[in-house]
Amino acid sequence: MTEPLAFHRMIDADQRKASAEFRERMRTRRTVRHFSPEPAPIELIEDAVRCAASAPSGANQQPWRFVVVADPDLKRRIREAAEAEERENYERRFPDEWLHALEPFETDWHKEHLEIAPYVIVVFRIDYGVEDSRRLKHYYVAESVGIATGFLLAALHWSGLATLVHTPSPMGFLNHVLERPANERPFLVIPVGYPASGARVPVLHKKELREVMLVR
Repeated sequence: MTEPLAFHRMIDADQRKASAEFRERMRTRRTVRHFSPEPAPIELIEDAVRCAASAPSGANQQPWRFVVVADPDLKRRIREAAEAEERENYERRFPDEWLHALEPFETDWHKEHLEIAPYVIVVFRIDYGVEDSRRLKHYYVAESVGIATGFLLAALHWSGLATLVHTPSPMGFLNHVLERPANERPFLVIPVGYPASGARVPVLHKKELREVMLVR
């Protein structure tokens, strides 16, 4: 079944203006590790998740779940479990090369932002569907969820919120804490809110366009 495409063709000048405005706004997006506990409107989170859920996916199976955690007790439990895994990572699991790569960012196993940020969005990938006790194969799950997460981060930044992409490893504890079924696997943890007063970020240099884009 098909339907007519709803597509608005912009004039060239408006296209260029919209493209430049979006590019410049996204250029200011930074990973924030110091959050304010100040509440943020839940409507901003809902709109961002709606945007993420509009992303393309393999066979339109939409293999994602966005669990928005605002409950202080749940955030505390997530922090405690994440810190236990991260402490093992930093003290025993991580190879020296990875620890050296992380040095400029001054990170360690302490993850207080998981409690301080007003929201923590846990993105789950749904590896397979379940219908009448039958397992339904999902296609291009990682690619689909990755695209949706990109939409989510862009939407949150566009709405004036700060984010951090966090990948504690392993992440299986999130299924237990958030009571998610076996077919859902944690993909990313994203604290969301406003940056703390005086928050600082590392000085970063992004690659030039000529280094990342080829025209053939």
